[in-house]
Amino acid sequence: MAFTQQNLDAIENAIATGTLSVEYNGKRVTYRSMSDLMRARDVIKADLEKQKPNSTPRSSVAIYERF
Repeated sequence: MAFTQQNLDAIENAIATGTLSVEYNGKRVTYRSMSDLMRARDVIKADLEKQKPNSTPRSSVAIYERF
């Protein structure tokens, strides 16, 4: 499942307010604990990172030695 920034925002808002229920896209999810909520946040963040195009520039360095 691909998560959205809206999902992450809803989770982070719930964490900030101490609420265990999150609603987005017309669905409501109630987590058992703040720990579960924070684990869900971490899963969503990881998924969003995977969705980003690889924007890290890569470079190589070659070292030549004369003998």
